[in-house]
Parts: sequence; C-alpha cells; structure tokens
Amino acid sequence: MANSEAESRVLRLRAALDSGRWAPVKRQLASLNPSEVAKLLAALPERERNLVWEMVDPADDGQVLLHLPEDVRDGLIRQMDTAELVAAAEDLDIDDLADFVDSLPETVTREVMRALSDADRARLEAVLIHEPDTAGGLMNTDTVTVRPDVSLEVVMRYLRMRGELPAHTDALFVVDRYGVYLGRLALDRILTRDPASTVTEVMDRDSEALAVDMSERDVAQEFESSDLVSAAVVGSDRKLVGRVTVDDVVDVIRADAEHNLLSMAGVDEDEDLFAPVRRAARRRALWLGINLCSAFLAARVVGLFEATIQQVVALAVLMPIVASMGGIAANQIVALMVRGLALGQIGAGNTGALLRKEMLVALINGLLWGLVVAGVTSWWFDSPTLGFVIGLALLLNLMFAAMAGLLVPLMLRRLGLDPALAGSVIVTTITDVMGFFLFLGLGTLILL
Repeated sequence: MANSEAESRVLRLRAALDSGRWAPVKRQLASLNPSEVAKLLAALPERERNLVWEMVDPADDGQVLLHLPEDVRDGLIRQMDTAELVAAAEDLDIDDLADFVDSLPETVTREVMRALSDADRARLEAVLIHEPDTAGGLMNTDTVTVRPDVSLEVVMRYLRMRGELPAHTDALFVVDRYGVYLGRLALDRILTRDPASTVTEVMDRDSEALAVDMSERDVAQEFESSDLVSAAVVGSDRKLVGRVTVDDVVDVIRADAEHNLLSMAGVDEDEDLFAPVRRAARRRALWLGINLCSAFLAARVVGLFEATIQQVVALAVLMPIVASMGGIAANQIVALMVRGLALGQIGAGNTGALLRKEMLVALINGLLWGLVVAGVTSWWFDSPTLGFVIGLALLLNLMFAAMAGLLVPLMLRRLGLDPALAGSVIVTTITDVMGFFLFLGLGTLILL
C-alpha cells in the first residue's frame, strides 16, 4: 500500500469514527488484507485504534497481530481474553504461531498449546526449541519429501493424492530412508522430464540446506544470493527438520532494515507511534543523556580556548561549520558500514582497501569544501589567514571523520555491540571534539 493511499485511508477511517458511522469503517476494513489492517492500526491513536480493532474480522486477528509493532501488539493482546487469543492462533501456520506465542502470557500460551492437535503441538515444539533469530526459529515443519529411488510418475501420483501443497512450495525435498537430506526436486522438473525417470536422475544435489542454527541474517543472505523461494533446514545429523520460505525472509529483511534505520536515531523499531507519553519519554531519555554527555565533552574542549575566542570572536561564529561538516561525513560512512556489515560485505580482507578509499574521498572533499569555506571566510571577515585556518581545520576533520566512520562500527561489532545503535553517537562526538580542537587549536597557533 503506497504511503499516500495509506494516509488517505487513515483519514477516511478517522472521519468515519468521528461521525460515529461504523458501516464505512467495516467496509474499508473488509477490503484490506491483514498487513494493511496492521498498518492502519499502527497509524491510529490508542482510542481510535481500540475501536477499529473491535471491528476487525476475528478470523484475521492472528495475522493482523503478527504484522503489528511489538508495542502495539502487546497493547491489543492485553485487552483480549484467553478464548479470543486461542481463536486467533488457530489458523496460523506453525512458523507464524511460534512468533505469536512468544508475545502471549504464559497462561495463555498453555491454553493455545492445549487447543492444538497432538501433531501440531509436536510441530510447534520442534520450532520453539530453537532460538527465534535462527533458521530453526524461522522454519515451518510442513515439508513434502520423496525418496530418490522412485519415478517421477510415482511422485506425480503422490502429489495428486495429497490434493494440495503448502504455500511457497517450489520444490520437494529428497531424503533417504533415515530422513537425511540429499537434495531437492523442483516442481518444474517433475512436469517437464520423462515420467519414467527416477528422482535421483533429475534432482538437484548442489542445493545446500540451511543449518538449523544458522542466523536469520545469514539465511536472508543465502536467499538473496541464490534466488530461493524455499530452502531445507537440517540438524547437525543432516536430517531434514523443516523449511524456510521467502515470506519469512522478507519479514527478516524488513525488520533488519527498520532496526538499522531507527537505531541510528536511538529509537526502538517496535515502539508504538502513539505510545503513552511517560513510556516514550523514558525510552528516549537514555539517548538524550548520552548526547548531553558528548555535548559537555565538546563544550569542555571549547572552554580550553576561551582566551583565544575572546581575542578572535570570529572563531566562535565559524567553529560550528567544521564540526557539522565532519559529523555529516562520518555519519554517511557509518550508514554505509552498517549496511555493509549487515550484508556480510566487510571483513578483514577488505578493510584496508576500504579505509584507503574513504581517506581519499575525504581528502578530495576536504580540499574542495575547504577551499570554498576558506574563500567565503576570507571575504566575510576580510582575513585570508582566518580563511586558511578554517579551510585546513575542515580538511583535517573530514580525514578524522573518515577514519572514525569506518573504524568505530568495526570496533563496536568486535565488542559485540550494535553499530547501528551506538555508531552515530560515538562518531558525532569524535567529529565535534576534533572539529572544535582543530579549528580553535590552529586559530591559537596561527592567529595569535
């Protein structure tokens, strides 16, 4: 749903809610899929959200809840009784159900488990034993398997007897008599090859399965690099335990992108847009405090040159330019580093080359904009010497910014910290402190 269309529907819903006309609201909700309903709910203030939620088709409750940000989902779940939550879980696939029960109170989870059939309960437990951010946590156990020694004609009769296939099935998985994964049999090969051919003659043996403990980020990279629709998941003994499908990988990619984007601003990607003021203020206070500490550090550096500023007042006017340019340059590199680290494009083998490239880019931009700022400053304050000072300080700070923007995310990753969460705060502090120190220090040495 395009942003403009989403905004239009929110406005129409709001107008209908304000007028007390429920029929138009119900008609609009009925025309949307669960993902679109979730987007609308997340865009509504809490009072209107609760009213609209009561009008959502109960058959869609589970899917809608899964698509909501965690804060919004938790708020709606608190309003639902156990029977409603059990009903919402009934129509979910096992992999979606595993995500859903993680959000439920323990007592409700027990009720959901009790309502499942023995087979579904065993399948759900097989997923829940794995960490949620691994292939095992993403997988569904609804695999369709065949033996390597049967003919394609037998496979086709078997598929007709089944009547239907699980969603996003583009291949069957080939296993031996002990359940060990051997390869995959694409559906198009079943339809286009000689029916008398055996599975072992036409199967794809080169298609590697995903290890059950593979991280979800590595799973997403494997899907991207191999253009997969589905992939087998195997345990340490190579036995087939489930499959991951592209719809779950898309969710991983979207969640990872939102995390990287919002973490750089110190915001939780699961935070409700209309969260209570006290909760939102408490969450954001930490990052405001960290930024305040960095601001005091920069102010301390400026204070060291108080005497210089008193004699050359123009320095106080110009010094934000150097710090600001350095901060922007560093955060550009941090954004590239966060993306590169997330995609596995950066490692020990190419860090040196990347650093040389970024230093050269910083040198070129430093010379270009240093000359521009030096020229404007010389004309503005009628002081070529002051122009030289700020131009040189800008060049040097852009060089420091390049080093900080590249090395800080690498250091944070090595320490086990999230570069998207802390990288921008640290490099901004570095470029502010170095920008003030270089400009005021050079001003002290050259102008006085």
